[in-house]
Amino acid sequence: MTDWNKIVESDYAVPGDRDLTALTAELSAALADPDPLIRDGAPYRVLGTWIRRGVLDAELPALGDAMAARFDHPEVQARTFAPLVLAWIVDRRGAAPAWVTAFERWYPAEEDLRGHDPDLGWLHAVAHGADLLGVYGRTEPTRMLDVAARRLIAPAALVWRDQEDDRLAHAVAVTLTHPELTADGAGAWLEPVAADFRAGKPGPPPAHASNAMRTLRALYVLVDRGVRAERNGAPVRVAHREAVLEALAATLAVVAPFAG
Repeated sequence: MTDWNKIVESDYAVPGDRDLTALTAELSAALADPDPLIRDGAPYRVLGTWIRRGVLDAELPALGDAMAARFDHPEVQARTFAPLVLAWIVDRRGAAPAWVTAFERWYPAEEDLRGHDPDLGWLHAVAHGADLLGVYGRTEPTRMLDVAARRLIAPAALVWRDQEDDRLAHAVAVTLTHPELTADGAGAWLEPVAADFRAGKPGPPPAHASNAMRTLRALYVLVDRGVRAERNGAPVRVAHREAVLEALAATLAVVAPFAG
């Protein structure tokens, strides 16, 4: 068993006596481990660093296939860490069409939307999926906006509490900076959300509706102020800012008619 902490301490140096394919398989397994100290610890840092540095370039096609297949894994932590790894891979080499399709199928359908579990640690299906959505949105903005809308209107068992809504709002805002979006396309993805709001019945809003409202409010701020694609980057304006703000305001007005 590899001591990944030692690799971190050695500035992520690759062990000279180990096969990269075997090391990649070990890291892949660690990123599905139910122990959060393993899954979210040194193996996570090593895998991310090696991908960014190009150490695993030859392994990335197979690793991407494995992560896409993991969206059907029976254990939630395996499913929810797969998009993080895919985001690193896509940043490095681009996306295979099958990976996008697998994500598109999984993200709106995932039912376990807990941010954190006392035993499993961080799960973050919505947040981790949002990170990958934002990466895919660089090349397929209309498709990813549709995925975001389907995530917002899908039934949910709980109201998000661990900044899931903020992460999804950020991913959508980054996607909305794509220069090829039309004014209509930048707002049309909200139509299913508005329809879902209009179909609501008197009484407490269902969890998914609360999640959607909070996500769209956060998105309004990012669209208005500009969004940072990178943590320390300069804010970027979304394409068709005024049209998007108007579409967001009209959608939120369905559930907040007192708004101006």
